[in-house]
Amino acid sequence: MVKNDNILALATPSGVGAISLIRISGPESISIVNNIFHGAENIKLIDQEPNKVQLGYIIDNDITIDKVLITVFKNPKSYTGEDLVEISCHGSTFIQESIIQLLLKFDCRVAKPGEFTMRSFLNGKMDLGQAESVADLISSNSEASHRLAMNQMRGGFKKDINDLRTELVNFASLIELELDFSQEDVEFANMKELNKLLDKIVLNLKKLIDSFKTGNVIKNGLPIAIVGEPNTGKSTLLNTLLNEDRAIVSSIAGTTRDTIEDQININGVNCRFIDTAGIRSTDDEIESIGIERTFKKMGESEIIIFIIDYSILDKAKLDYYIKYLGGIQDKFPKTKLITILNKKDIKAETSIVDLQKFNPIEISAKNKTNIQSLKDEISDYIKNLTNQINNSTISNSRHYDLLNKTFEEIHKVKLSIANQISSDLLAIDIKQAIYYLGELTGEISNDEILGNIFSKFCIGK
Repeated sequence: MVKNDNILALATPSGVGAISLIRISGPESISIVNNIFHGAENIKLIDQEPNKVQLGYIIDNDITIDKVLITVFKNPKSYTGEDLVEISCHGSTFIQESIIQLLLKFDCRVAKPGEFTMRSFLNGKMDLGQAESVADLISSNSEASHRLAMNQMRGGFKKDINDLRTELVNFASLIELELDFSQEDVEFANMKELNKLLDKIVLNLKKLIDSFKTGNVIKNGLPIAIVGEPNTGKSTLLNTLLNEDRAIVSSIAGTTRDTIEDQININGVNCRFIDTAGIRSTDDEIESIGIERTFKKMGESEIIIFIIDYSILDKAKLDYYIKYLGGIQDKFPKTKLITILNKKDIKAETSIVDLQKFNPIEISAKNKTNIQSLKDEISDYIKNLTNQINNSTISNSRHYDLLNKTFEEIHKVKLSIANQISSDLLAIDIKQAIYYLGELTGEISNDEILGNIFSKFCIGK
């Protein structure tokens, strides 16, 4: 996939702005730009000191297009590992298009999405995991997701994976050597040592696989389902948390018939609040579908906020809720449950002593009373979550899939050793694990996989 041609793209968002950046990479990129650039210091770009900026003009047939700044990066010390030039021009769409069209008259073409980063990967400037983190960094919209992307961009778990893969390759080589000398009954691979290595790999893989739950939540937002019976104040609470009228509020039961989502940032993490249809028995087909979606969202959420209407709470309802909340904990043991007693300003006189084991928070969503206590509870959960971020935290679905596949192959190898399976079959499973680890960092890749990964990037990156 290595192409020895010249590519260009607008690296800043299209449209009018103060400054725009046009990027050109390839073997003739410096000479191409030199054809249309007249420096204020009369220094040819080919002679310009790398990583230095020169002021000058873009000129087309004696017509000055713009006054610009040119930065030259010479291979291999550039983002792509090739000669690369960046033109900082004024942000007029006319100027942008004029310069791009001028460059295209020379041996140059418009880059595809992600092609600059793909060249960086293909030229050994970064591994595939780091390249993928570039897209995550660009799309990061919270402090936590930015931190996670930066960790991965610095290398993340690359060294650990490469070390494990190297050791597996060494064992695979010894097993292959045994097969070559099978008639002499010579043993090169120490199975006890291989088992120790496999145990080490299993621990590392499990650590990475388990980290995906945290990484995925931080990358895509913390899903929080607001659940309860109709008219308990779910939509009012959503509107209060968002500080806007996002959901319809009505005294008519069953108003919310589908899930409504919106998000706010709490402690550097985007929280996706989901207002769900009220849970009750109903013959209404549409409302029933909404209730089914409520249960689905509960299963997908990190936090369930269960709202109880405090104003109509009696002993019978209290007993029902205690049983129901216990059922939620049993069904979703890894999900944090926050119990809310809403409408505290008109609360009933029923004793809630038996409900205390669920640590209920008394609020009035309508009057915005004690909402901070709810936010504090969510904040504590987020702090614990963000404390788990480290260089080994993964957030990429492709990485998660390959780690699970590697885990399965390692498990097969361990079973084969325990059952004294022949070395030739053992070698097949080890090779497959090595293959998946290689795909993870990009040491093993194909055009289809790379094309799919980089096609999701923005143009100019």
